[in-house]
Order: sequence, then C-alpha cells, then structure tokens
Amino acid sequence: MGQLRMWQWWMWVMVLGGVVVEARMGRVLLSAKHKFKENENVPLFANKVGPFHNPSETYQYYDLPFCKPAHFVHKSEDLGEVLEGDRMVNTRYNVTFKVDKAVEDLCTVTLSPAEISKFKKAVEQDYYFQMFFDDLPLWGFVGKMDNDNKEPRHMLFTHVHFEVMYNGDRVVEISVRTDPSKAVDISEEKDTQVKFTFSAQWSPTTKTYEKRMEKYQKYSFLPQHLEIHWFSIINSCVTVLLLTGFLTTILMRVLKNDFIKYTNEDEEEHEETGWKYIHGDVFRFPPYPNLFSAVIGSGTQLLVLVFFIFGLSLVGVFYPYNRGALNTACLVVYALTAGVSGYVSAHLYRQMGGEAWVRNLLLTGSLFSGPLFVVFCINNTVAIGYRSTQALPFGTIVVIAIIWIVVTFPLTVLGGIAGKNNKAEFYAPCRTNKYPREIPALPWYRKAVPQMCMAGFLPFSAIYIELYYIFASVWGHKIYTIYSILFIVFIILIIVTAFITIALTYFQLAVEDHEWWWRSVFCGGSTGLFIYGYCFYYYHMRSGMVGLMQTSFFYGYMGCVCYGFFLMLGSVGYRASLLFVRHIYRAIKCE
Repeated sequence: MGQLRMWQWWMWVMVLGGVVVEARMGRVLLSAKHKFKENENVPLFANKVGPFHNPSETYQYYDLPFCKPAHFVHKSEDLGEVLEGDRMVNTRYNVTFKVDKAVEDLCTVTLSPAEISKFKKAVEQDYYFQMFFDDLPLWGFVGKMDNDNKEPRHMLFTHVHFEVMYNGDRVVEISVRTDPSKAVDISEEKDTQVKFTFSAQWSPTTKTYEKRMEKYQKYSFLPQHLEIHWFSIINSCVTVLLLTGFLTTILMRVLKNDFIKYTNEDEEEHEETGWKYIHGDVFRFPPYPNLFSAVIGSGTQLLVLVFFIFGLSLVGVFYPYNRGALNTACLVVYALTAGVSGYVSAHLYRQMGGEAWVRNLLLTGSLFSGPLFVVFCINNTVAIGYRSTQALPFGTIVVIAIIWIVVTFPLTVLGGIAGKNNKAEFYAPCRTNKYPREIPALPWYRKAVPQMCMAGFLPFSAIYIELYYIFASVWGHKIYTIYSILFIVFIILIIVTAFITIALTYFQLAVEDHEWWWRSVFCGGSTGLFIYGYCFYYYHMRSGMVGLMQTSFFYGYMGCVCYGFFLMLGSVGYRASLLFVRHIYRAIKCE
C-alpha cells in the first residue's frame, strides 16, 4: 500500500510539473512562431458573437450574415477551448504586417429581410463579437440603438478600424474601434444594400512581446481594486481573529473548567453531566455510513483539487487568455485525483464496519460527477436548442466520457482497494455503549437548520467581498488574475469553517446530543448554501443576464459549484470536529 501511495504522489507531481512545463513551452513556442515580415498577412480569426450581458449565450460568428470568406478554415482547438465555447474561423480581413490601410472594402451585400431581422435582434440585445489577431483577443459591438429620434433606430456598424502596435517583427498590442458615422440604419426589414469596410493603422512601441498580455490583467491591479481586495482580506482576517479569540477566551475556559471537574479525584460527589455524560455514545458511527464515507471521500478529493489548481495558478499557468487552460486543468486534475476519494471513502467505510464495497465505490465515484452530468445534459440540450457554441460537439463528449471511464473510475477503484486493505482501526478514546442514550429535548436554536445558518454565515462573511470579482470574471467579461489574494481568502475560509464547526460541535455535545457526525458535515458545508443564495442576488441585482439559456447555465453550474463547496467544506468540518472530539475525550478518564 505504501508503494501505491508513493505511485500516486509521483503521478500528481508529474502532472503538476507537466502542466507547468506545457504552459511554459506553449509560451516559448508562441514566442518563436509569432514573427512576421513586412507586408506578411497576420492571421485574424473570428471566434463568436453573443449578447454582452449573457456571456454563456454565444454563437458562431457567421450565424450573423457578415462577409463570409470563399472557404471556411476552422482553427484547431484543444479540449479547454471547446469547453469555453470557442469556435474560431478565418475571415476576409486582410491585415498585413506594418502596412497602414485607409479604407478597404470587405464586401458589398444585399441583406434580405430575414438577415436584417437577425442583425436587428443582435443590435437590440447588445451583441458583441470576439476575434483573435495573432492570438490577441479583441472585441467590438455589432451595432447600437439610436434613441435620439421619436422612434428608436437600429444602427449596424459596417466599418471597423484596427490599431496595431508592434515591436520589431512581433505584434504586441491591438485594439478595434467601430465607426458610428458609417453605421447603416436597418430599422426597416426590407432588402438593404450594405457595404462593409475596414482600416488599419500600425504604430511602433517599446513594450516587449513578453509583456503584451499585461494589458488584459492591469485592470485587476488598479489601486482602487487592490484596496478593495485588501479590504476583503482584512475583513476576513478580523473575522478569523474574532473567532479565534472567542474560542480561546470562552470555549477553552469552559473546557478547562470541565477538565478540572471531570478529573477531580473525588468524582463520586459529582453527577456526570454535559459532554462527559455521553462518552459512551460520542464515537458511535453515524447512520448511513456508506453515504457518509462517500461524502467525506468526495469532499477530500475536491479539496485536493482546489489546492492543485491554486498551485498551478500561483506558478503562472493561467495567464490572461491562456484560453481553456483552467477548464483543462480542472478536468485533468479531477480525473487524476480520483484515487483520493476512493481511498478516503473506502478506508472510512471499512473502519465503520461496512461490507458493501461495490456500492461504496459506485456512490463515491458518482456523488459529485453524477449531479454534474445531469446538469450538463440539461444545459447542453438547451444550448443545442439555441444552436449555441456552448453546446459541446459529440466528439468532445466522447473524449470526456473516455477520460472518466479509463482514468477517473479505475483510479477510484484502485484508491478504494488501497483504502479497504488499510488495516488501521478507527481510534476512539472511549468505548461505545451497546445501546445509545436518548437525546434530551432541545430548544429550536439547537436544531440542525439554525446551527447550519450560524455555521455558514461567518465563513461566508469572510469571502463575500471577493465573490463579486469571481462572479464578474466567471459570468462576465472581467479578468481575475490576483490568485495570491484569492488563495489567502480560501485559506481563511478553511480556518473559519474549521473553527466555527468545532465551536458548534462542543455546544452540541454540552447539551448531551451525541449525534455530531452528520451535523459537523452539514454545518461545515452550509457555506455552500450561502454562496448559492448569493447567486440569486448577483443574478437579479448585479448582472444583466436574462433568458432561458443563461439562467439554466448560471443556476445549473453554480448549483454544482456550491454543491462541491458543500462536500469540500463538509469534509473540513468533519475532520476538524473529529480532532476536537478525540482531544477532549482523550484528556479525561472515561470508565
């Protein structure tokens, strides 16, 4: 079993190193390839179009009747880029290196009423387009609504101007502007002749090629935003200090008094009450041990996954517009850490005396991926109905299925076998009585739901400021690059979750309620419910998202993310409570 553990660690180290090396090599290859001679054509690929306020609702560029090339050439994309909804294709724009162009015709077309209707819908919904010029992203709007007249007019932008900065033989920066003065009124749905044009201006710059991505991440480092991020960290640290002080001054003092009372030599004069009274029941295994062990195993795997992703981000793998890198890393690392969930779940299940090993492994392997698969099927069906690029091609679905069948599930089984064969017994300082004690009647605020509300509020309050920036990055057009601050906030989240769960576990045991196992999971994971509640606030109050597709994607995938947080923080709460319970019962003499 030691060899198996060593093999798993070496595999993770190689994966981490391989992803980092691949990212570094990718940069080197791009640096070597992206060199141009004067008057050489620089590749410009159109990616997608869609409503600005609905980032998940994206369509192929030529779903709108733009000027189409004679032959379509689709750029090959990796798995992560496909998951992002990227579908890049060539365009008719002929932008040549260091060659200024005043006004050049792209094409002249006569738009039919049906095509005019498509453009009108795009203008009404603030459609934007995204292109990539030498792998540098650029955006522009399809048109705008002119509300100056009595009746709103639909204005279609027909001219785009490219401003390109270069250093030597490399493209360093690009921006695009649409010209409102050359917009065409398409308010009436009739045959309309439209002439599309473009222009380009090249300017030298002293900025080096290696720094050309700084333009896309500098927004996150503006002074006012850094102040907000640091305020978030200070708020979180204050929460941790207050909670730590609470535990130190109150909880530890109470425990000290308990220890003095329970270890008094003249114990016969004292009637056992409080948490010592239930020493014969506190280590009684919880109901549904199969499900419980699967929850702890899956949560532990997700915790390892998050730490791996943070490790990759801190070494610079997810630089701005390394398109799809985060999706690819999450998929690969989740598949390769499946042995963690199998091992933890099977080992805990064996300690609880479980024997249904097949059921345990199947439940562990599908506890998180099962709901995610169901949500994906629903959202992918909606995306297919919308004919969106977010609908994954059949080949990509097959690749993901093969990864799960060939890598994820076998590693879960191997981890489960290793956990099953681990003969270490569950350590309990006290013997468990044959029959459980009856739990006394408790007031309403001692019940599970009120305690979950208390347990989830403090960790959520420590991270809610940072949540806006994360949501604006994932469900908007902002870029999040301050991974170090995010990592600090995540560590604070783990600490606060552990502390508040320990405190509530003590209060539960003090009123002679020995069923703390599931309660620690629910209290630890309740932060995920608060985050999902924040989703409703963000969707309706902070974003402009509308429509069935965007709604299903947002609430569906955020539900999976919050469910993952529930499993992950629930496992943290359980382990923190287990350490605490073992400590206090080991410190007293139990008959």
